[in-house]
Amino acid sequence: MSLANSPAWQQFITATRTASRDGQKLRLINAPGLRLDLSAQAQSPDLLAASQALLVQQDFEASRARLFDGGQANWTEGRAAWHTALRAAEPPAMVAKAVLAERERMREFVRAADAAGRYSGVLHLGIGGSDWGPRLVTRALRHEGVRREVRFASNVDSHSVADAMSRLDPHNTLVIVASKSFTTTEPLANAEVAMNWLRDAGVADPIKQVVAITCNVEAALNLGILPDHIFQIWDWVGGRYSLWSAIGLPVALALGNDTFDQLLAGAAAMDDHFRTAPLAENAPVQMALAGVANRSVLGYDSLVITPYDSRLYHIVPWAQQLEMESLGKVATADGSPAGVPTGPAVWGMSGTDCQHTFFQWLHQDTTGAPVDFILCEQPDHAYARHHELLVANCLAQRSALLRGKTFEEALAETSATERDPARARLLAQHRVHPGGRPSSLIVLPRLEAFTLGALLALYEHKVFTQGVIWGINPFDQWGVEFGKVLAKNIMRELDAPQPSQQDPSTRFWIDAIRR
Repeated sequence: MSLANSPAWQQFITATRTASRDGQKLRLINAPGLRLDLSAQAQSPDLLAASQALLVQQDFEASRARLFDGGQANWTEGRAAWHTALRAAEPPAMVAKAVLAERERMREFVRAADAAGRYSGVLHLGIGGSDWGPRLVTRALRHEGVRREVRFASNVDSHSVADAMSRLDPHNTLVIVASKSFTTTEPLANAEVAMNWLRDAGVADPIKQVVAITCNVEAALNLGILPDHIFQIWDWVGGRYSLWSAIGLPVALALGNDTFDQLLAGAAAMDDHFRTAPLAENAPVQMALAGVANRSVLGYDSLVITPYDSRLYHIVPWAQQLEMESLGKVATADGSPAGVPTGPAVWGMSGTDCQHTFFQWLHQDTTGAPVDFILCEQPDHAYARHHELLVANCLAQRSALLRGKTFEEALAETSATERDPARARLLAQHRVHPGGRPSSLIVLPRLEAFTLGALLALYEHKVFTQGVIWGINPFDQWGVEFGKVLAKNIMRELDAPQPSQQDPSTRFWIDAIRR
């Protein structure tokens, strides 16, 4: 039976549509490193009961057990999705030796570099999951002290890598090539550029300044990278979940081993919460259910993420990849379509910039979108008044989206300044806000490595839970792979004329660029 036709789903639809969405009941969930406020989401005792029944029907607890026990959570590729093992203080026995050994190799590499004063800068070459996680963390935690500047280049557009290299000293830069397969076009193309940069600068033996992070050790060796400069990840680590592996090396180099360890500890604490907390008080589970209700029942086709902390700027693209690459699918385990709307488009910006960019649309457009507000209680600067302004704006925007403004309220405003009743009524129409727009508020006590790790793991487990409910695999990405294949075909046609099976427009531009 499809999800759409199942009894628990029908019960969930009814309970969602009849639930209160006025925000009049405080609903807080305490989790490691943060508090989740779901007061502005649909809620009622019936919805809570229907949610529990839906999780039972979709066999959530068995799926969660597979995730933590190394079962085939990634069923289309026949693999585990065992990123939780990477951050556990005591990893599962089956992988403990390998995980702990590689973790210690990372620590020792950083310790040795620190002791010798090596590498004033790091050039990190990855893309997608091997880029967004380290980029997010090194930017977010700079206030904890930077030991080395890390520059990131991901795009195959060489403007990116040229800009990154322009701010580094080639004689004292470590180049990290991060690619799970070691066949991904972007990091390998950028690695070639970086190697030439080192040679052109007169570096005697450039390969000694290159590190590889990969599942494909043989390919890294074939490139000439020294064996003790190759850090391994495993095929059971998905790219967008790989921050917790050796992909996090630039974090440790930039911020120190202790900071990276605290990042892992925060994520591991959220893992324990997700695994053991009652479902009704389980932050990732309840956040996931709110998202399913918003997308599949209430019809919102996007999710906005607005961190009211500029240090979390990169959480938006990180979450875009996590959510859209994981949930942008319709096929279920038996190949049939899910039958309900699945993963939303994810977008956003840090506050308060977002208020002057797209919040007008959120307030008064015909559809709007749910919003995840992220806030830190305590800042890491001395400007208390500024932080109060930031908090006030965050809470006010959330309140405005929820409360809205009726025509009568707007008319009272316009009538106070307009003598002409007709004009007052006209202007009042423009000030009406529908309200009732859902949001979640995630509050960290302070932005630290532990709380950031917990926040990222919260989103990971939310996405996993939604995948279970919708019956889709959140650990593959066949759309991404399809695009790579087509790009290789076009590259062959750009290299040399040959019979083309491209559509007319693509064929025209291949010919135009080749000329």
